Amino acid sequence: MRTTSMRITLALIAALVLALLLPSAWAGVPNKKAEPAYAEEQTMLQIEGDSVVPEPGLTNPSSGRVHMDRHFLGQYGATEANVIVQRGGNTWRHLRNGPLATIAGFILLGVPLLIFIFYNTIGPARQEPASGRRIKRFTNWERKVHWATAYTFIALAITGIIIMYGKKIMLPWMGHDLFSWVAIISKYLHNFVGPVFIICSVLMFITFLRRNFFNRVDWQWVKQGGGLVSHKHVPAGFFNAGEKAWFWLGVTLLGIVMSITGLILDFVTFGQTRWVLQVANYLHIAGAAFYIAAAMGHIYIGTWGTPGAYQAMREGTVDENWAAAHHALWYEQVQNGSATDPANRPLPDSAPVRPTPRPGPAH
Repeated sequence: MRTTSMRITLALIAALVLALLLPSAWAGVPNKKAEPAYAEEQTMLQIEGDSVVPEPGLTNPSSGRVHMDRHFLGQYGATEANVIVQRGGNTWRHLRNGPLATIAGFILLGVPLLIFIFYNTIGPARQEPASGRRIKRFTNWERKVHWATAYTFIALAITGIIIMYGKKIMLPWMGHDLFSWVAIISKYLHNFVGPVFIICSVLMFITFLRRNFFNRVDWQWVKQGGGLVSHKHVPAGFFNAGEKAWFWLGVTLLGIVMSITGLILDFVTFGQTRWVLQVANYLHIAGAAFYIAAAMGHIYIGTWGTPGAYQAMREGTVDENWAAAHHALWYEQVQNGSATDPANRPLPDSAPVRPTPRPGPAH
């Protein structure tokens, strides 16, 4: 499932990157496509539309340059506190409420649909009969860090979706009074939980880093697609290649994108210009869509997609047969005593079991 999810995610990333590059190609927002908020901006866009000077692209800070009316604003200073109209605001509004919202919405709705189709056509991994003997897989600290990160992520995902789409999908049936409270609570919850999520993500990275380095065995897992379609149990260590990909691409890479852009948007007292905030918002929305989509795949694999996996993180232990089937190389290390992690060993009441020998070459 993880390999398939990665392919889908990469395709969606390519589509979003292409969509983000197109506005740069038209260099700013052309006058005929602009959606002016008020008369002053209409005048500015008309002047720019008649100008022979090429418009700067989105990657240029001057694309969000400031326009001032000398009769009302005075001189533009070191901060933007006295700015009433900023040219880039209309560009940001157009992209956020248009292409970005649409593409992110397709991703957030399409991924669970694909998971549903996959579950009903291919089905979950084969469930192994229980042996009655348990093996310690995760420590209390590891589980606490995982669930703290998960809970804060879910809170941010829900409040972020409300902030992004609430006006369209909730306001019509909630009404202005109720929705205003929902929106305000979501905004403050999002802003305060964000830094907590960053701390949890850092702790999670430190906690699980040593088990997530790739090796040659992982390539064999990738070549066989993790046995996702064939339901074949491919030998893997403590974490398989799919779990490692989630760690590096999701928890680490997207975590960094969301953390940096989130801090820029959350703490605007460090001299960030409107242009910086707008670019950060573009990246924050794109990163959130892919992070939530990837998390859906992770949740599916860790619950319905792989029977027995959820108990590992909930209780900290797994059945011996489950370990032998899904993480055979780690299971063998535990049984022969070569596992380097003292937390991952048979429980005291577990009788040692000799690892099942692998079939040798045909004679």
